[in-house]
Amino acid sequence: MTHPLPKRICLVPRVSGVGGMVSFQYKFAAGMAARGIAVSYDLADRPYDAVLVIGGTRQLAGLWRAKRRGIPIIQRLNGMNWLHRLRRTGLRHTVRAEYGNWLLAFIRRRLATGIVYQSEFTQGWWERVYGPTRVPSRVVYNGVDLEAYTPDGAHERPESPYRVLLVEGSLGGGYEMGLETAVQMAEALSGTHGLPVELMVAGKVTAELQAAWAARAKIPIRWAGLLPREQIPQIDRSAHLLYSADLNAACPNAAIEALACGLPVVAFDTGALAELVRGDAGRVVPYGGDPWQVEPPDVPALAKAAAEILQEQGKFRAGARERAEAVFGLEAMVDQYLGAIGDSLDGNQKVS
Repeated sequence: MTHPLPKRICLVPRVSGVGGMVSFQYKFAAGMAARGIAVSYDLADRPYDAVLVIGGTRQLAGLWRAKRRGIPIIQRLNGMNWLHRLRRTGLRHTVRAEYGNWLLAFIRRRLATGIVYQSEFTQGWWERVYGPTRVPSRVVYNGVDLEAYTPDGAHERPESPYRVLLVEGSLGGGYEMGLETAVQMAEALSGTHGLPVELMVAGKVTAELQAAWAARAKIPIRWAGLLPREQIPQIDRSAHLLYSADLNAACPNAAIEALACGLPVVAFDTGALAELVRGDAGRVVPYGGDPWQVEPPDVPALAKAAAEILQEQGKFRAGARERAEAVFGLEAMVDQYLGAIGDSLDGNQKVS
């Protein structure tokens, strides 16, 4: 059944630290504006024709009232918080993580009239833990503006050394291991494979952690800090390779944005990475242990794949852009979210 486009959508931003990404909010709002669809960010700011919840929200009463009015509520889900159960991240972080998981699961079970999973991995994870939902669901990968994220544009990519890029919002709260693996891989590229490399780290890293790695690392590290969204395409173009470090990631935006900029990706086969990085867009290698237990990874295998990419830049840079154009366009993503709203309307009609 074909449904008319909504005139206005209420986009409920994520609870801090729980699901979703600020970059997604920006991209979604831009996609809606291009279709003449208004976006609000407050459930009290009515009227609206549909609600999109990015992960979890504390506004449960507002969602309940919207559901009683028959308004479709689409929940966008990534994964669950889990690292805090294996590593000491502090009491405050643990409480926030568990509360966030509860919010996500409650909305999914009781309030959502449709679910969008960010990857097949994410859908499988939720259904394995909580079982399938009775409401319509679909998988929609994150998208990117292929006109803004492009291989063409300002950049300063050195001929030597090769620049390996790590992009994360924050490398704390249990995610320091991503930086550790990146350093080990870069050191293996330099030592075992004889390739001149430097590691560039974009994201929030404490001064103490920077100082510790500056003293220990055997390769140069450049700290770019937490960058504004507008600078990401340029820094992607300035590198030769992106290491996607997040374990069991739902659908990492950093990897998709890199591919769009023609920057190949190397990663371990955890989470959704094998769904995203295919063909000559990069290389995904077996983790070598149990990532759910944060066992030591197979860094030599990762470095070997990275060396292949660095030595065949032309092939892999073209493959990265081709993969992005085929799967990760912003327009296709927005169309699929609008389709999820239509699925939810059909599901409501069947239930009634």
